[in-house]
Amino acid sequence: MAELNWKGVYPAVLTPFKENGEIDFDMFAKNTEAQIKAGVHGIIIAGSLGDAAVLDTDEKFELLTYAIQVIAGRIPVILNIAENTTKNAINFAVKAKELGADGLMLLPPMRYKADDREVVTYFKAVANATDLPILIYNNPVDYSIFVSTDMFDELKDCPTIVAVKESTRDLTNITRMKNKFGDRFHILGGVDTISLEALVVGADGWVFGLVDAFPKETVAMYNHAVNGEYDKALDIYRWFMPLLELDIHPKLIQYIKLAAAAEGICTPHLRAPRLPLVGQEAEKINQIIADGIANRPQLN
Repeated sequence: MAELNWKGVYPAVLTPFKENGEIDFDMFAKNTEAQIKAGVHGIIIAGSLGDAAVLDTDEKFELLTYAIQVIAGRIPVILNIAENTTKNAINFAVKAKELGADGLMLLPPMRYKADDREVVTYFKAVANATDLPILIYNNPVDYSIFVSTDMFDELKDCPTIVAVKESTRDLTNITRMKNKFGDRFHILGGVDTISLEALVVGADGWVFGLVDAFPKETVAMYNHAVNGEYDKALDIYRWFMPLLELDIHPKLIQYIKLAAAAEGICTPHLRAPRLPLVGQEAEKINQIIADGIANRPQLN
C-alpha cells in the first residue's frame, strides 16, 4: 500500500480505448508511467474523465487490478465510486479494498437527485463499510448536488471521510470549509481553470484533468506554487489556460484525449454516445492543442 496524504497532484486519469472499444491497457500503462515520471502524488481511476459512465463494474475492477500491478506501490491508487444505490456503492467499496485500492473517491448517488439528508446518509453508509480513506467529490455543476458545510458538519465524525474534491467552481467555498473545519478535511481543487487560485486560498493539492496530457508542466506548476515561486507558477499557468479550459466542457473526455493523443500518451478513441469531433469544433480544439504544444514553456 502506498502512503496517501491527500497533498499534491492527483490525475483523474483517462481510460484509453482501442478502436474497437476495448480498454487499451498498454496505453493506460504508458500514460501512468508518464504521470509517475513527472512526479504526481497518486492517481484516480474510473472517474468522470476516466469514462466512468461507459465502463461496467467488472471493467472498473479490472482496471484497478491492472493499475495496482503496473504502479507496484510507487504512488497511491484511488478508485472512483459512482453508483445508483447505497447497496451497490457499499459492495463497490468493499471489493475495492479486497483488490488493493489505497483510497476511494465518492460521488453522491447517481441519477436520483437526492436531498441533503439522503446524501449524508448515503455517504455515511459507504464510509462505515470501509476503512479506506474517502475523498468526497463535491461537484454541483455537473452532478446537481451541492455538499454544503452543514452536510460536512454531519460527516466530520466519520473517520474514513478525510478529503474533499472541491469542484463547486466557487473559490470562496474553500475558505468556508477552512473557517469551519480547519484541517479536518484535506481539500483538493478539482477545476483546472482555477487550480492556482485554489492553492493560494488553502487547497492541499489538485485533482487535475490536463495533467493527463501534460504531466511535467502540471507538476512543475504545482511545485513552484507550493515553494512560493509564484512568478514561475504563473508563467506556466498563463500558457496552460487555453488548454485548461478544455476541462470545463461536456466534451472534456473528447478534448483531453485528443491532447494526450497528441503527446503520444493516450488514444483518441471513444465509446458511444460520445463521438469524435468534426468540422469547426475539431479544427478549433486541435488548434488549441497544437498551439499549446508549440509554445510550451521551458521548465526549470
